[in-house]
Amino acid sequence: MNDPGGMRASDAEREAVVEQLREASVEGRLTLSELTERTEAAYLAATHAELAQITADLPGAGPSHDVAPRPFAASGPAPAVTRTGKARRWYVAVMGDTKRRGKWRVDQEIGAVAVMGDVTIDLREAEVRSNEVDIVATAVMGDVKIIVPDGVDVDLSGMAIMGDKRVDVLEAPPGQNVPVVRVRAYVVMGDVKVIGDSRAKPIKRERFAWSQWLGERRAEMQEAHREHLRAIRDERHELHRSLHDAHRDQRDALREQRNQLRQARRDVRRGGPTPPPPPAPPYP
Repeated sequence: MNDPGGMRASDAEREAVVEQLREASVEGRLTLSELTERTEAAYLAATHAELAQITADLPGAGPSHDVAPRPFAASGPAPAVTRTGKARRWYVAVMGDTKRRGKWRVDQEIGAVAVMGDVTIDLREAEVRSNEVDIVATAVMGDVKIIVPDGVDVDLSGMAIMGDKRVDVLEAPPGQNVPVVRVRAYVVMGDVKVIGDSRAKPIKRERFAWSQWLGERRAEMQEAHREHLRAIRDERHELHRSLHDAHRDQRDALREQRNQLRQARRDVRRGGPTPPPPPAPPYP
């Protein structure tokens, strides 16, 4: 008899686990990094046993073969975030540094202002009480750096005058219901940057039973992505080489025709035969 935990997981069952993870995050049981990593693991899980491992330490976790799907919107947008009406929490640096790191709770919108100073907001170990984090970042001759886990979706908007705003995050594939970090940046001769976990100083994380196979599948996906990029690069090089060779052949043919025309004109000046009409150019 086959092991029920080895039964292949369906898309509905994966989405049910993702919804369970979101509920655990709202209840303060998971940090943003844990939520993002477990969400990625849920989408990569192939069997019921792998799904059950991801939620084994959360309330409502059943046996490895009992992963019941919950209602979900397969293709619709994530539900709108309900604002609590609390004042925005501000982090301000004027000719100095302000840093927010470690374990902390994000239950309201965030504001960051750097005037000739630096503000660092690290969301990786934060407890996020919704599926969306809203940040307003203002940098006037200063820098605002926001650190997020790789795998979240980042929506960066705003304006930059003689400054820079950029995202350097390994975001999740399209169609996955992952946490969203929305940043509205207003920059004047400064910088606002959102960087992923792989671009920042690493933090210590607890290892789980599913962490090893998640790392292996990440490595497989990265290798497949690198192979795809190499194939595209080789095709591009081959196309450039073909175009270069074709252009060189056309250029040589045109040079030869011009030489023939010059020689014919010399013959005419010397009393030779009437030169033939100039040939049509080789280009279409």
